[in-house]
Amino acid sequence: AIPAAFESEEYRTRAQQIEVEYAEREAAALEKLGEEATREGIVLLRTPGGFSFAPTRGGEVIAPEDYERLPEEEKKRIEEVIGRLHERLAAIVHQSRQWRKERRERMRQLNSEAVMFAVGHLTEELKERYGDLPEVQRYIDEVQSNVVETMDEFRKPEERPLAALGAQVTETPPFRRFEVNVLVDHGEQGGAPLVFEDHPTYQNLAGRVEHIAHMGALVTDFTLIKPGALHRANGGYLLLDAHKLLAQPFAWEGLKRALSTREIRIESLGQIYSLVSTVSLEPQPIPLEVKVVLFGSRLLYYLLQAHDPDFGELFKVAADFEDELPRTRDNELLYARLIGSMARRDRLLPFDRGAVARLIEHSARLAGDREKLSAHAQSLKDLLAEADFLAREAGRKAVSAEDVHDAVQNQIGRADRLKRRIQEEILRGTVLIDTHGEHIGQVNGLSVFSLGNFSFARPTRITATTRLGEGEVVDIQREIELGGAIHSKGVLTLSSFLAARFAANQPLSLSASITFEQTYIEVEGDSASLAELCALLSSLAGAPIRQSLAVTGSVDQHGRVQAIGAVNEKIEGFFDICRERGLTGDQGVLIPACNVKHLMLRRDVVEAAAAGKFHVYPVQTVDQAIELLTGIAAGAPDEKGELAPDSINYRVALRLMELSQLRRMYSAPLKEARRRRRVARGPAAARKGGRPA
Repeated sequence: AIPAAFESEEYRTRAQQIEVEYAEREAAALEKLGEEATREGIVLLRTPGGFSFAPTRGGEVIAPEDYERLPEEEKKRIEEVIGRLHERLAAIVHQSRQWRKERRERMRQLNSEAVMFAVGHLTEELKERYGDLPEVQRYIDEVQSNVVETMDEFRKPEERPLAALGAQVTETPPFRRFEVNVLVDHGEQGGAPLVFEDHPTYQNLAGRVEHIAHMGALVTDFTLIKPGALHRANGGYLLLDAHKLLAQPFAWEGLKRALSTREIRIESLGQIYSLVSTVSLEPQPIPLEVKVVLFGSRLLYYLLQAHDPDFGELFKVAADFEDELPRTRDNELLYARLIGSMARRDRLLPFDRGAVARLIEHSARLAGDREKLSAHAQSLKDLLAEADFLAREAGRKAVSAEDVHDAVQNQIGRADRLKRRIQEEILRGTVLIDTHGEHIGQVNGLSVFSLGNFSFARPTRITATTRLGEGEVVDIQREIELGGAIHSKGVLTLSSFLAARFAANQPLSLSASITFEQTYIEVEGDSASLAELCALLSSLAGAPIRQSLAVTGSVDQHGRVQAIGAVNEKIEGFFDICRERGLTGDQGVLIPACNVKHLMLRRDVVEAAAAGKFHVYPVQTVDQAIELLTGIAAGAPDEKGELAPDSINYRVALRLMELSQLRRMYSAPLKEARRRRRVARGPAAARKGGRPA
C-alpha cells in the first residue's frame, strides 16, 4: 500500500509543486542579485564550484590582463561592489538552506500524509478490534509511528549483502521488527491451561533467548525469545515429574525462584555464571500465577520435606494416593469396566468373562492380598497388550483366560533366570536343602529376592547349636556384619522369649549360635525369627525337625507369630523344589495365620493343595509351629504350672535346668580358688595397691 501511495498521481503532483515552488523562490533571489550586479557592471557566474562574480565591459567579462590595466580607483570600486555582492550571495545561500529545510519538512509532511492515507484505515480497524486492550492500542500507535519514521524502507528495494565465499549468512528480514512474537496463545482453549512438561530443564521451564549466526557472529532479537512451560501454564496448572525435575541442573532452583517471586524471568545460564559473553536480551519479567503439581514417589516427597526448607512453603498440599483398592463386588465391576475401556482405547480384542476374572485375580496377586486390587494401571496395560497378542496369534476373536495366564507366565519366564539358576543348584545338591528326613537343630527357612518388578523365594537352611554358656544367643550373620538391623532385632526377640519362658527364676545358662547356611549376602528382615526359634528349641529338646516342611513368620517376645511379606512367593519357592523332587504329600509350608488373607497362590500350587500333595499350615504361636515340625506336643503348664513329660517345652526346660546346674557346679571351685588367693595376699597387699585375683 505504501509504494502505491508514493506512485499515485496526486502525490507526484503535490511533490512537484513543492519542488517547483522552492526552485522558483531560489531562482528569483539569484535573478534579483544578478540584476543588481549587472547595474554595477558585475556579472553573476554559475560554475561547477558554485557562484562567482566578475567585472564586465560592454557586456563582456573583463580578461585578467585587462583588469590589471584598470586604474586603481576602478579596481577598488569593483572589489567593494563584489564584496557587497558576496555578502548578498552568502545571505541568499543561507536563505536557500533554510528553504531546502522547509522543503524537506514539507516533503516529509507530504510523505507522512501519504503513508497515513495508505495505512491509517488499517490501523484504525485494528484499534477498533482491540478497543478493550489499551496496551495493544498503544502498540499499534507505536507501529504506525515507526512506519512513518522509516517510510523509506518501504520505498527502496531490499539490499542484501553478498556472502563471503563458502560462508553461510543468515539475514534478518527487513521488517522483522514489526512481527509479533506470540509466546503463548490460549485463544482456542476453553478453560485454564493444563501443561505437562516431560523434559523439565531450566530453559524448558523458564524459556530462553535463541541466537542465529550472522556474518560470523551470534545475534538475536525479540522474535527469538522462546517460551517455557511456566509461560504456557500461566493462569492454569503445570504438572511435573519430581524425579525428572530434580535430575536437571538448576531446574529445581529456577522453579522455586519463579514461584517465590511470582514472576517468570528469562535468563541465560551462561550469562548468569559468566560462561559466555554473547550479547543477549533481557526480557521483562512476566507476572506468574500458576498451580504446580509435582508427582513422584513417597520417599522423594519425604526427602524434600526433610531437607529443603523451601519445599514446605511452596508445596503445601500433599495428596498420598493408595496403591491398592478394596476388592469388593462393586470395585470388581469397576475394574472390569476399566479393562474394557483400556481395550477399546488401545484397539485390543475384547476380553471374555474368564479373561476378566483372571485379570482380577492377577491384580490381587500384584497387591499381595486377596482382599485388595492393584491400582497400578501400567502393569495392567502391559498385560492386556501381551494377552491380546497371544489371542491374535491363536486366531481368536476374543481374549480368553488361557491367553491371560500365558501372558503372565511369559512375563515371569523373561525375568526368572536367576530363580532357575538357584533352583538348579539346589536340585544338583550344590546348595544343601533337604525336603525329606529329619534333623535336630535344622529347619528350612524362606528368603525372598526382588529383581525389579519380579520377586521370588528360595529355601534357606537355618541351623542352631546350643551349649553351656552365660545366656548369650550369637547371631553369626550379625557377627560377620551380614545381618541387618531388623534381622538382629528378630534374634534378640527370640532370645528374650527363651529367657522369659524358661529362665524366669534361674540364670539362662545357655550359649547358642544361629546362622543361615550357604548365604553370602546380607540377611535382613525378621521373617525368619520363627524358624530360628524352632531350630533353637529343637536343639535344646533334642527333637528332630521334619525337613519336608519350611517355615516363615516373625515371632514376638510372647511366642505369638506375626505377619510377614511376600507370603505367596515364599510358599511357591519351596513348592517348586518339592515338585521337582516329587511331591509326597508330607511337604508344606508353615505361615502366620494372619497371612491367610494374603494368599493368592499359583494355579499349580492350589491344585496340589487340593489334591493333598502339598500343605499350607497357618500357625498362631510358636508352640503350634514346633508341634507340626517335630510331631511332638509342645506342652502347656497345668494348674500347678508343671509341664507334661516328653513335651517339647518340658524337654527344653529340663535341658536348661541341666545347663544351669552345670554352670553352678563349674563356678563353685572357681569361687573357692579366688577366695583362697585373696586370703593368701592379705590386707598388706591391698594397702600397697595390690588387687586380689
